[in-house]
Amino acid sequence: MSHITSMLDAYPKDLGDIDRGKLAECIAACFECAQTCTSCADACLGEEMVAELTKCIRTNQDCADVCATTGNVLSRHTGYDANVTRSVLEACAATCKACADECGQHAEMHEHCKVCAEACRRCEQACNDLLAGLGRGASE
Repeated sequence: MSHITSMLDAYPKDLGDIDRGKLAECIAACFECAQTCTSCADACLGEEMVAELTKCIRTNQDCADVCATTGNVLSRHTGYDANVTRSVLEACAATCKACADECGQHAEMHEHCKVCAEACRRCEQACNDLLAGLGRGASE
């Protein structure tokens, strides 16, 4: 059992009808993607052709920030608002898609971009899977 799952199980109130497995998977995917994007941006900065990777670096940094924020928002349940969660998940999925597309353009030349694109696609899918199961409105 992961710490994410343990914390969800330890939450003192009912989480409602949200799928705990999908929630835990999405939180993990968000934090993994944030770390991977941060590392990819750093690796891009270490490349000799760094000027050609400017957009990739920026996209990686944006994706890392959005994924970390999404993971944090998904980790909080008190005062839960499905509308806020939905918006954050939509933004994260869109950012992950953009980053995966950008890194995918460099994947044949840079292994770190290949790894990053895969992490972004996984996070995008996890966000979309969780979104598909979210209810409407707000709850406690």
